[in-house]
Amino acid sequence: MSRSLALTVYGVTLLFFGLFFAWPIWQVIQGGFVDTTGAFTVAYVVEVFINPIYLEGLRNAFMLAIFSTLACMFIAIPLAWMSDRVIFPGKGLLGSLILVPLILPPFVGAIGIRQIFGQYGALNALLIHLGFMPEGETFDWLGANQFWGIVALNALHLYPILYLNVLAALANVDPAMEEAAQNLGCTGIRKFFKITLPLINPGVFAGSTIVFIWSFTELGVPLIFDYNRVTSVQIFHGLKDIGANPFPYALVAVMLIVSVALYAIGKGLFGRAAYAMMAKATSAGGARDPGRLRAWFCTLFFGGITLLAILPHIGVILVAFSKDWYGTVVPATFTLENFSIALGHELTVPSIANSLKFASASTVMNIILGIGIAYVVVRTRLPGRHFLDALAMMPLAVPGLVLAFGYLAMSQEGKFFSFLNPVEDPTYLLIIAYAVRRMPYMVRSAVAGFQQTSETLEEAAQNLGCPPLKALIKITLPLILANLIAGALIAFSFAMLEVSDSLILAQKQGYYPITKAIFELFQLLGDGRFIASALGVWAMAFLGITIGGMTVLLGKKLGAIFRV
Repeated sequence: MSRSLALTVYGVTLLFFGLFFAWPIWQVIQGGFVDTTGAFTVAYVVEVFINPIYLEGLRNAFMLAIFSTLACMFIAIPLAWMSDRVIFPGKGLLGSLILVPLILPPFVGAIGIRQIFGQYGALNALLIHLGFMPEGETFDWLGANQFWGIVALNALHLYPILYLNVLAALANVDPAMEEAAQNLGCTGIRKFFKITLPLINPGVFAGSTIVFIWSFTELGVPLIFDYNRVTSVQIFHGLKDIGANPFPYALVAVMLIVSVALYAIGKGLFGRAAYAMMAKATSAGGARDPGRLRAWFCTLFFGGITLLAILPHIGVILVAFSKDWYGTVVPATFTLENFSIALGHELTVPSIANSLKFASASTVMNIILGIGIAYVVVRTRLPGRHFLDALAMMPLAVPGLVLAFGYLAMSQEGKFFSFLNPVEDPTYLLIIAYAVRRMPYMVRSAVAGFQQTSETLEEAAQNLGCPPLKALIKITLPLILANLIAGALIAFSFAMLEVSDSLILAQKQGYYPITKAIFELFQLLGDGRFIASALGVWAMAFLGITIGGMTVLLGKKLGAIFRV
């Protein structure tokens, strides 16, 4: 790639992120810190910390994020350690199932959880059947434990992201360092906390950051659980007054500041930690046989976590196949009718077409810009290329809810981008939003491909008279095709099931994506939840196929695209 073309990529990237990343964020900040006269003010933000309703919502959002992240760590770190260090029965099968929780948006899984733990759900019916509860008595498990229900659902959905990062970090640890500690008497749990954990801290931080920000701004699960005392839901309910009420702006601004501040603090504490290790391990590492009893314990632990993680999926599938499910352990009758209705309902057919259109267009943008950014970062010596890499990763550090609100704010009547107002047609904003949110996955996947491919192949082609751009297209891109396909698949599949952007920006029924259609169907009386679950199962099957394809293409390298 010539210097002029590299500069063009640099300029286009800066323009794209300036208009559709920095500008919407600025609109949020401006709305939260500027009064009606145009003067700077902190009154709105101060009110957030004074008003007991707003303060409670922010506190709940923060606590949800903290406990969801801790729960993910307690799940993911032991699983990753077992996978990397221990040989146990069923390891291959259980390892292949680790990504299953990602194939269903957590708010869709909440539908299944409500059916299992609701007042007239499967758990109460089972307890009555076993004699632990008298006939006719019920207990609202979710009503009494909404907070912990959301924490559990977040953790069981997001722990694979942290698992992949920790597993990749463990694979890079030189076994000689652990063996040296062991020879000096540092063994067992003490060795893990003193030696191994500090070495894998960057991987733990990378995954924990994504989990924290995702949980802190999660919108769909609290909505399904009717948990309104959280900032994300308060912002969602405040959208109808976005033109006149400054407090939704203030709430989003506070959420943005908290997220970025915590990210920066964590990056400062853990991101700089780097320990020198040999390029290759100086002694034999790898998984070992811990003995029959411990091996089966690992199998039971791994399998038990996997079963818990797919419980929401099982609930959604059973709801989708049921004609009626009320007060029984399993549905009284089963039917396939919901699936046919889901593909013929006035909400679902356009939503599937819309999601395919929005996700396809955004993925094309991701591929073109992502390859250009990755090439400039890896193959050129252009000043500022590391800033370009950091800029492409920034959407992982900014909550999707914040960006979605920013897009809505910047397209209000009288604003420069009013022609993109989603009230009329959200198509362009949704495509842009999907592309910005998923750009890090495409860039990280392409960067990994370029780093693994020798530059000498391109240089040889150029020495034979092949122009730099043609050498890139003819030589390098075919060699990194697996990485590009994997990045495009994850960008496409996650865009298909994006929640925050879809719920906020899609305001007309004719433009609803799949996730907005599922949410609207769930709120319908009668068979709404059954049709919503059936549509969720169709989405689950689609995403399962795409994630399976990514796993085949990248194998253990899949964790790289979830890294901050």
